[in-house]
Amino acid sequence: QVQLVESGGGSVQPGGSLRLSCAASGYAYSPYCMGWFRQAPGKDREAVAGISIRSRTRYADSVKGRFTISQDNIKNTLYLQMNSLKPEDTAIYYCAADHSSGYCDIASGIRYWGQGTQVTVSS
Repeated sequence: QVQLVESGGGSVQPGGSLRLSCAASGYAYSPYCMGWFRQAPGKDREAVAGISIRSRTRYADSVKGRFTISQDNIKNTLYLQMNSLKPEDTAIYYCAADHSSGYCDIASGIRYWGQGTQVTVSS
């Protein structure tokens, strides 16, 4: 079945940057949307950014102007470029995908999840 594997997490200082990647395999149907979610300790999983099958994007207000979501459809790889990182961005970040014409920005509607990658922002 569909598998999603994240990479690129790590520890950075405030104001630093990270680029997350999500390698997807096992897709058999379309259309696809993909997205990024994050979950901090003791908090619910929240949507960070989503991208539709036509490459239209949506972002959470907390990351607009700092994060950029993109994808390479040939390589089946999703990316999240994170700039100007803040301590409040610290969380486990999850890649997500679904057979949807939307943006993959609602957690309850996601069918496929990656295992997560840790992002820590501290001085």
